[in-house]
Amino acid sequence: MTVQFLLPKWFDLHVHLRQGSNMVHYVQAQIEMACAGVLAMPNTLPPTAKILQQDDLPYWSLEEYRQMLLDAGADAFEQLIVPLYLTKDTTPNMIEQGAQSGLLQACKYYPPHGTTNSDHGRPLANFMENGVFQAMEEYGIVLCIHGEKHGLKGPDYFDSEINAERSFYEEDMVKLAVRFPKLKIVAEHMTTKEAVAFVKKGGNNIAGSITPQHLLYTVGNLVQGLRYHLYCLPLVKFNADLEALRQAVTDPKNTKFFAGTDSAPHTKKATECGCAAGCFTGGVAPQLYAEAFEEDGCDLGAPENQEIFKRFLCTNGPNFYGFKPSEKTFMLSKTPDVAKPLKMDNGETVTPLPVGLERPELAWSITDIQS
Repeated sequence: MTVQFLLPKWFDLHVHLRQGSNMVHYVQAQIEMACAGVLAMPNTLPPTAKILQQDDLPYWSLEEYRQMLLDAGADAFEQLIVPLYLTKDTTPNMIEQGAQSGLLQACKYYPPHGTTNSDHGRPLANFMENGVFQAMEEYGIVLCIHGEKHGLKGPDYFDSEINAERSFYEEDMVKLAVRFPKLKIVAEHMTTKEAVAFVKKGGNNIAGSITPQHLLYTVGNLVQGLRYHLYCLPLVKFNADLEALRQAVTDPKNTKFFAGTDSAPHTKKATECGCAAGCFTGGVAPQLYAEAFEEDGCDLGAPENQEIFKRFLCTNGPNFYGFKPSEKTFMLSKTPDVAKPLKMDNGETVTPLPVGLERPELAWSITDIQS
């Protein structure tokens, strides 16, 4: 008998929908995998780093970027959250303005030069000292963290005993949590056992999102054959980290960890100056999450494990962000499917991670999406 179970439509609480004419395809890829809403990253060009269009700063506003997304089809979502990109120009008054306008629900911290379009980021200490985090704590604004130290030398950035994420969670995040004990924090796209430990130790105001690729692969998968479609930031790590992430999401008592794919479309992944960071999992993320649960020995044919999977994919995130899970549903079935490249209007394509890894066959499929 085929294993299948009904789930609420889920929320991707970390995704890149970019800008321009291709946005409509990226939004549609989310809809086609039963996504009921998104938290859309603000590392656009220019960054989405002010509240209102009329504000006198050289950035896009939350007002403008939200409208771009809505025009690209995001009006089909039940929830659309756009975090404010924290820059040198972010002030406590801006946080107050955003909260009172209703446009601001979250802010995004990027380590300077730490990932795609993060050049406008500033050190974490800046926002700890200039009143921004204090204002966020006061107004209940969620801090979405790209948790890596910046400006490190190679051996400190990535080594078997130390890396940029581990250092960040063992040092910077501890200081942040002590200084602002009521600030709501999401440790986004976690990759290390140290990040897992930090979230578990924290209060109910601290949670973490995890991507499909960080639940499925290690750095060995990346470097064996230079599988550049698996290149993302933070990098996939080691087996002990993979095991910690899997244990976190499959824990029957998990209420703190939820889905955030960090899906990042690139029409050109390999470039003359290197490799664009980001794995595209639009259209296939629930299937990959199900695969990861099974690889950890979690039998999704068992009702109790289906409930654990549902909490991770569909309900923990909404509960943390403070909105209701979807009442609409979709069916996840253990029947074969095939991932396919996403075609743009200009003839370019975006390669989903399974296709890039030359294993497009999927063990799970999505059907019966309730509109």
